[in-house]
Amino acid sequence: MASGIRDKVAIIGMGCTKFGERWDKGADELMLEAFQEALEDAGIEKERIQAAWFGNCFDEVAVGKSALPASLSLRLNNIAVTRVENFCASGTAEGLGAVYAVASGAYDIALAIGVEKLKDIGYGGLPEFGSAMGSLTGQWFPNMTAPGGFAMLASGYSAKYKIDMSEVKRAMAHVSVKSHANGTKNPKAHLRKAVTEEQVLNSPMVAYPLGLFDCFGVSDGSACAIVTTPEIAKSLGKKDLISVKALQLSLSNGEEFQFHTWDGAHFVTTSKASKQAYEEAGIKNPRDEISLMEVHDCFSITELVTMEDLHISERGKAPKDIMDGFYDADGKIPCQIDGGLKCFGHPIGASGLRMLYEIYNQILGRAGERQLKEPKLGLTHNLGGFPLMNVCSVAIVGRYNGGKGV
Repeated sequence: MASGIRDKVAIIGMGCTKFGERWDKGADELMLEAFQEALEDAGIEKERIQAAWFGNCFDEVAVGKSALPASLSLRLNNIAVTRVENFCASGTAEGLGAVYAVASGAYDIALAIGVEKLKDIGYGGLPEFGSAMGSLTGQWFPNMTAPGGFAMLASGYSAKYKIDMSEVKRAMAHVSVKSHANGTKNPKAHLRKAVTEEQVLNSPMVAYPLGLFDCFGVSDGSACAIVTTPEIAKSLGKKDLISVKALQLSLSNGEEFQFHTWDGAHFVTTSKASKQAYEEAGIKNPRDEISLMEVHDCFSITELVTMEDLHISERGKAPKDIMDGFYDADGKIPCQIDGGLKCFGHPIGASGLRMLYEIYNQILGRAGERQLKEPKLGLTHNLGGFPLMNVCSVAIVGRYNGGKGV
């Protein structure tokens, strides 16, 4: 009988570059920047690392789609390095490999690192799914774009819950205003300017009802994590351990676009992965037990529906919770306290680990100006693909307590 990975893996070091238009550095230099911070945080020599997982979505930094860029750039000690890619959830895919490897006992210390140099591709936004994501996606959705795909969520949500689109748009605007306000306090964030609700609502339309400020930016960056067992972490002198309570992954099986049962107003994968994560972590009531969240807010409507798919807000009630400030920095469960994808940025291969980086620093009390008061459990939600076909991961981390639960 599977027992899960709760408290079997500790995070001993994390690093993250500044996200943004990093014309000053190549992918190799960005990886090295994040890696050096993680090594210093972990307090170990890189020779202690026995295996690594490297995440990258597009091929602009790949060598024959291999993991060689990470091994070469970091001068790893001829260890096993595996390249992983799972759309925009690539940032968690490499983390999953490292965490499971340590939990299984295959390795004592493992590395997860992700990078993306999107600005070098030459696109103003992410490429069309059909042209960039392979023949299968192109065959089914030849002209699908990211804003176009996610804009359908808002229409589906408005129709299902009979909420006027103006109310949905106002809640979406609050999501963006909140994330921009949080991003101003993050020196590593790509976008650090506050915006008003009026600015969001009156911004140029990208794909109705998504305006410019409802969409994330295109960023370069890298993030990194070093993991081991709690026992080894203690032997290294680590006293305040952050352990993985749960890590679950769910992929679409075709239900969303091949059958009539999907309502177009939520993510099947997020709902399933979050339920499994709560069970693995021993969480009974996430609305009361989760301290903060970092979710995949590629678009403001995505964050809105995710609040319900994570079983925090009741179905059809996320707009009210959002407008009531439940997810604000001073609310019950702050969401995107570092600015999220919207403002911290979204270099695809790094985003999942960037989310974990914020949770890790918040629980350790190292988040500076944006530090929350004594957070205990943090949740990350990383989504890849688009509403009609996607992959979702949900991770929960908190202080290690001897394997006695959350």
